[in-house]
Amino acid sequence: MCSVPETERLSECLNSFRIQGLLPNFYYIPDFITAAEEDSLLRSHIQIPSNRWVSLSHRRLQAHPSTLTPKNTLLASPLPTWLTAPIIPRFERLGVFEDAPHRSPNHVLANEYRPGEGIMPHEDGGAYYPIVATVSLGGVAVLDVYEKVGGNDSREEVDAEDRDVGTTGTDGEKRNGRPMPCARILQEPRSLLITTGTAYTDLMHGIAEIDVDENLDSKAIANWGLLGDAAKFESGSSRRDTRTSLTYRDVLKTSKVGSRILGTGKK
Repeated sequence: MCSVPETERLSECLNSFRIQGLLPNFYYIPDFITAAEEDSLLRSHIQIPSNRWVSLSHRRLQAHPSTLTPKNTLLASPLPTWLTAPIIPRFERLGVFEDAPHRSPNHVLANEYRPGEGIMPHEDGGAYYPIVATVSLGGVAVLDVYEKVGGNDSREEVDAEDRDVGTTGTDGEKRNGRPMPCARILQEPRSLLITTGTAYTDLMHGIAEIDVDENLDSKAIANWGLLGDAAKFESGSSRRDTRTSLTYRDVLKTSKVGSRILGTGKK
Protein backbone atom coordinates (compact mmCIF):
# COMPACT_ATOMS: atom_id res chain seq x y z
CA MET A 1 0.00 0.00 0.00
CA CYS A 2 1.06 3.63 -0.29
CA SER A 3 3.47 4.79 2.36
CA VAL A 4 1.79 7.81 3.97
CA PRO A 5 0.99 8.86 7.53
CA GLU A 6 -1.85 6.94 9.18
CA THR A 7 -3.81 10.16 9.58
CA GLU A 8 -3.76 10.98 5.86
CA ARG A 9 -6.61 9.81 3.67
CA LEU A 10 -5.59 7.48 0.88
CA SER A 11 -8.24 8.31 -1.74
CA GLU A 12 -5.67 9.74 -4.12
CA CYS A 13 -3.49 6.71 -3.51
CA LEU A 14 -6.41 4.46 -4.44
CA ASN A 15 -6.62 6.12 -7.85
CA SER A 16 -3.13 4.84 -8.61
CA PHE A 17 -4.47 1.29 -8.33
CA ARG A 18 -7.29 1.70 -10.86
CA ILE A 19 -7.19 -0.94 -13.59
CA GLN A 20 -6.71 1.03 -16.78
CA GLY A 21 -8.64 0.17 -19.92
CA LEU A 22 -11.75 -1.12 -18.13
CA LEU A 23 -15.01 0.57 -17.26
CA PRO A 24 -14.51 2.59 -14.10
CA ASN A 25 -14.10 1.56 -11.49
CA PHE A 26 -12.00 -1.53 -10.85
CA TYR A 27 -9.10 -1.18 -8.40
CA TYR A 28 -6.46 -3.79 -7.67
CA ILE A 29 -4.06 -3.60 -4.72
CA PRO A 30 -1.46 -6.37 -4.33
CA ASP A 31 -0.25 -7.33 -0.85
CA PHE A 32 -3.18 -5.61 0.83
CA ILE A 33 -2.57 -7.88 3.82
CA THR A 34 0.60 -9.59 5.03
CA ALA A 35 1.40 -13.31 4.84
CA ALA A 36 0.95 -13.58 8.62
CA GLU A 37 -2.44 -11.88 8.41
CA GLU A 38 -3.44 -14.22 5.59
CA ASP A 39 -2.50 -17.26 7.69
CA SER A 40 -4.54 -15.94 10.62
CA LEU A 41 -7.59 -15.34 8.42
CA LEU A 42 -7.37 -18.80 6.90
CA ARG A 43 -7.07 -20.44 10.32
CA SER A 44 -10.14 -18.56 11.58
CA HIS A 45 -12.03 -19.41 8.39
CA ILE A 46 -11.30 -23.13 8.66
CA GLN A 47 -12.29 -23.27 12.34
CA ILE A 48 -15.85 -22.11 11.68
CA PRO A 49 -18.30 -24.87 12.75
CA SER A 50 -19.59 -27.08 9.95
CA ASN A 51 -23.18 -25.91 10.45
CA ARG A 52 -22.14 -22.39 9.35
CA TRP A 53 -21.06 -23.64 5.93
CA VAL A 54 -23.33 -23.65 2.88
CA SER A 55 -22.31 -26.39 0.44
CA LEU A 56 -23.02 -25.76 -3.24
CA SER A 57 -22.25 -27.97 -6.21
CA HIS A 58 -19.09 -26.05 -7.15
CA ARG A 59 -17.91 -24.43 -3.91
CA ARG A 60 -18.78 -23.92 -0.28
CA LEU A 61 -19.21 -20.66 1.61
CA GLN A 62 -19.94 -18.89 4.85
CA ALA A 63 -22.13 -15.81 5.24
CA HIS A 64 -21.31 -13.38 8.05
CA PRO A 65 -23.06 -12.31 10.19
CA SER A 66 -25.84 -14.24 8.40
CA THR A 67 -27.44 -14.85 5.02
CA LEU A 68 -29.95 -12.34 3.70
CA THR A 69 -33.67 -12.87 4.12
CA PRO A 70 -35.81 -13.64 1.03
CA LYS A 71 -36.53 -9.89 0.88
CA ASN A 72 -32.80 -9.10 0.69
CA THR A 73 -32.69 -7.80 4.26
CA LEU A 74 -29.76 -8.36 6.60
CA LEU A 75 -30.51 -9.19 10.22
CA ALA A 76 -28.08 -6.61 11.55
CA SER A 77 -25.31 -7.86 13.80
CA PRO A 78 -21.59 -7.06 14.16
CA LEU A 79 -19.18 -8.89 11.91
CA PRO A 80 -16.87 -11.39 13.62
CA THR A 81 -13.70 -9.79 14.93
CA TRP A 82 -11.47 -11.94 12.73
CA LEU A 83 -13.09 -10.36 9.64
CA THR A 84 -12.74 -6.76 10.82
CA ALA A 85 -9.14 -6.18 11.94
CA PRO A 86 -6.96 -5.28 10.14
CA ILE A 87 -9.06 -5.16 6.97
CA ILE A 88 -11.83 -2.69 7.77
CA PRO A 89 -9.49 -0.03 9.24
CA ARG A 90 -7.61 -0.16 5.93
CA PHE A 91 -10.87 0.25 4.03
CA GLU A 92 -11.51 3.32 6.14
CA ARG A 93 -8.12 4.80 5.33
CA LEU A 94 -8.77 4.25 1.63
CA GLY A 95 -12.30 5.63 1.85
CA VAL A 96 -13.65 2.50 0.15
CA PHE A 97 -17.10 2.57 1.78
CA GLU A 98 -17.14 6.28 2.58
CA ASP A 99 -20.22 6.96 0.40
CA ALA A 100 -22.10 3.79 1.35
CA PRO A 101 -25.18 4.17 3.60
CA HIS A 102 -23.53 2.49 6.58
CA ARG A 103 -20.05 3.86 5.72
CA SER A 104 -18.60 0.41 6.39
CA PRO A 105 -19.26 -3.15 5.19
CA ASN A 106 -21.86 -5.04 7.17
CA HIS A 107 -21.79 -8.36 5.30
CA VAL A 108 -19.07 -10.79 4.22
CA LEU A 109 -19.26 -13.90 2.07
CA ALA A 110 -16.31 -16.25 2.46
CA ASN A 111 -16.24 -18.43 -0.67
CA GLU A 112 -13.90 -21.42 -0.77
CA TYR A 113 -12.86 -22.64 -4.22
CA ARG A 114 -10.88 -25.83 -4.71
CA PRO A 115 -9.03 -26.50 -7.98
CA GLY A 116 -11.58 -27.03 -10.74
CA GLU A 117 -14.29 -25.06 -8.94
CA GLY A 118 -15.70 -21.67 -9.89
CA ILE A 119 -18.86 -19.63 -10.28
CA MET A 120 -20.97 -18.89 -13.34
CA PRO A 121 -21.11 -15.32 -14.71
CA HIS A 122 -23.39 -13.27 -12.46
CA GLU A 123 -24.03 -9.86 -10.98
CA ASP A 124 -24.27 -9.11 -7.27
CA GLY A 125 -27.49 -7.17 -7.71
CA GLY A 126 -29.42 -4.44 -5.96
CA ALA A 127 -29.41 -5.82 -2.42
CA TYR A 128 -26.05 -4.15 -1.89
CA TYR A 129 -24.63 -0.67 -2.29
CA PRO A 130 -22.61 -0.86 -5.53
CA ILE A 131 -19.25 -1.58 -3.96
CA VAL A 132 -17.62 -4.98 -3.51
CA ALA A 133 -14.20 -5.30 -1.87
CA THR A 134 -12.68 -8.78 -2.26
CA VAL A 135 -9.65 -10.01 -0.34
CA SER A 136 -8.07 -13.17 -1.82
CA LEU A 137 -6.48 -15.83 0.38
CA GLY A 138 -4.51 -18.93 -0.52
CA GLY A 139 -4.55 -19.69 -4.23
CA VAL A 140 -4.49 -17.67 -7.44
CA ALA A 141 -7.50 -17.33 -9.74
CA VAL A 142 -8.53 -15.31 -12.77
CA LEU A 143 -11.79 -13.37 -12.57
CA ASP A 144 -13.56 -13.21 -15.94
CA VAL A 145 -15.52 -10.02 -16.64
CA TYR A 146 -18.53 -10.01 -18.98
CA GLU A 147 -20.76 -7.47 -20.62
CA LYS A 148 -24.30 -7.72 -19.30
CA VAL A 149 -27.16 -8.50 -21.65
CA GLY A 150 -30.83 -8.70 -20.67
CA GLY A 151 -32.52 -8.18 -17.31
CA ASN A 152 -31.12 -7.87 -13.83
CA ASP A 153 -31.24 -10.41 -11.02
CA SER A 154 -30.74 -9.14 -7.50
CA ARG A 155 -30.63 -12.46 -5.67
CA GLU A 156 -27.82 -12.94 -3.19
CA GLU A 157 -24.58 -14.42 -4.50
CA VAL A 158 -25.30 -17.64 -2.61
CA ASP A 159 -27.67 -18.46 -5.47
CA ALA A 160 -25.63 -16.93 -8.26
CA GLU A 161 -24.31 -20.14 -9.81
CA ASP A 162 -27.89 -21.27 -10.52
CA ARG A 163 -28.75 -18.22 -12.63
CA ASP A 164 -29.31 -18.20 -16.36
CA VAL A 165 -27.08 -15.28 -17.29
CA GLY A 166 -28.59 -14.87 -20.76
CA THR A 167 -25.50 -13.59 -22.54
CA THR A 168 -22.96 -14.80 -25.07
CA GLY A 169 -20.33 -12.18 -24.32
CA THR A 170 -19.03 -9.42 -26.53
CA ASP A 171 -18.49 -11.43 -29.69
CA GLY A 172 -21.10 -14.16 -29.40
CA GLU A 173 -18.49 -16.90 -28.99
CA LYS A 174 -18.20 -19.30 -26.09
CA ARG A 175 -15.27 -20.98 -24.34
CA ASN A 176 -15.92 -24.37 -22.74
CA GLY A 177 -19.65 -23.65 -22.86
CA ARG A 178 -19.26 -20.26 -21.16
CA PRO A 179 -19.58 -16.76 -22.61
CA MET A 180 -16.32 -15.20 -23.74
CA PRO A 181 -15.14 -12.59 -21.23
CA CYS A 182 -14.46 -9.03 -22.29
CA ALA A 183 -11.66 -8.76 -19.70
CA ARG A 184 -9.70 -10.92 -17.26
CA ILE A 185 -8.36 -9.91 -13.84
CA LEU A 186 -5.74 -12.02 -12.06
CA GLN A 187 -6.20 -12.13 -8.29
CA GLU A 188 -3.07 -12.93 -6.30
CA PRO A 189 -3.07 -14.16 -2.70
CA ARG A 190 -3.36 -11.29 -0.19
CA SER A 191 -4.64 -8.89 -2.85
CA LEU A 192 -7.67 -6.60 -2.76
CA LEU A 193 -10.00 -6.11 -5.72
CA ILE A 194 -12.56 -3.29 -5.50
CA THR A 195 -15.51 -3.19 -7.89
CA THR A 196 -17.76 -0.13 -7.83
CA GLY A 197 -19.72 2.30 -9.99
CA THR A 198 -20.41 1.17 -13.54
CA ALA A 199 -18.09 -1.79 -13.08
CA TYR A 200 -20.62 -3.04 -10.52
CA THR A 201 -23.85 -2.09 -12.29
CA ASP A 202 -23.03 -2.70 -15.97
CA LEU A 203 -20.85 -5.82 -15.92
CA MET A 204 -20.93 -9.39 -14.68
CA HIS A 205 -18.13 -11.58 -13.40
CA GLY A 206 -17.35 -15.25 -12.90
CA ILE A 207 -14.58 -17.79 -12.33
CA ALA A 208 -14.05 -20.66 -14.78
CA GLU A 209 -14.21 -24.20 -13.41
CA ILE A 210 -10.69 -25.21 -14.41
CA ASP A 211 -7.52 -26.52 -12.75
CA VAL A 212 -5.07 -24.25 -14.58
CA ASP A 213 -5.42 -20.60 -15.60
CA GLU A 214 -3.70 -20.10 -18.95
CA ASN A 215 -2.89 -17.34 -21.44
CA LEU A 216 -1.53 -15.13 -18.68
CA ASP A 217 0.38 -12.17 -20.05
CA SER A 218 0.28 -8.40 -20.30
CA LYS A 219 -2.11 -8.47 -23.25
CA ALA A 220 -4.65 -10.87 -21.75
CA ILE A 221 -4.67 -9.78 -18.09
CA ALA A 222 -6.12 -6.32 -17.48
CA ASN A 223 -4.28 -5.73 -14.20
CA TRP A 224 -0.91 -7.14 -15.31
CA GLY A 225 0.88 -3.88 -14.57
CA LEU A 226 -0.51 -3.79 -11.03
CA LEU A 227 0.47 -7.35 -10.04
CA GLY A 228 2.71 -7.72 -7.03
CA ASP A 229 4.87 -10.36 -8.71
CA ALA A 230 4.13 -10.73 -12.42
CA ALA A 231 7.32 -12.80 -12.80
CA LYS A 232 5.52 -15.73 -11.18
CA PHE A 233 3.28 -15.94 -14.24
CA GLU A 234 5.89 -15.54 -16.98
CA SER A 235 5.25 -19.16 -18.03
CA GLY A 236 1.76 -18.04 -19.07
CA SER A 237 -0.06 -20.43 -16.77
CA SER A 238 -0.86 -20.89 -13.09
CA ARG A 239 -2.07 -24.09 -11.44
CA ARG A 240 -4.79 -23.42 -8.91
CA ASP A 241 -4.67 -24.22 -5.22
CA THR A 242 -7.57 -23.85 -2.80
CA ARG A 243 -8.55 -20.19 -2.73
CA THR A 244 -10.79 -18.33 -0.30
CA SER A 245 -12.33 -15.00 -1.24
CA LEU A 246 -13.64 -12.63 1.42
CA THR A 247 -16.20 -10.36 -0.27
CA TYR A 248 -17.12 -7.30 1.80
CA ARG A 249 -20.36 -5.43 1.01
CA ASP A 250 -22.86 -3.00 2.50
CA VAL A 251 -26.36 -4.49 2.51
CA LEU A 252 -28.84 -1.67 1.97
CA LYS A 253 -31.75 -3.01 4.02
CA THR A 254 -31.09 -4.08 7.59
CA SER A 255 -33.29 -5.11 10.49
CA LYS A 256 -32.40 -4.52 14.12
CA VAL A 257 -34.28 -7.64 15.05
CA GLY A 258 -31.18 -9.51 13.91
CA SER A 259 -29.15 -8.37 16.91
CA ARG A 260 -31.75 -9.91 19.21
CA ILE A 261 -32.05 -13.12 17.20
CA LEU A 262 -28.27 -13.57 17.07
CA GLY A 263 -27.84 -12.61 20.70
CA THR A 264 -25.73 -9.50 20.17
CA GLY A 265 -28.22 -6.75 20.96
CA LYS A 266 -28.85 -4.94 24.21
CA LYS A 267 -31.05 -6.71 26.74
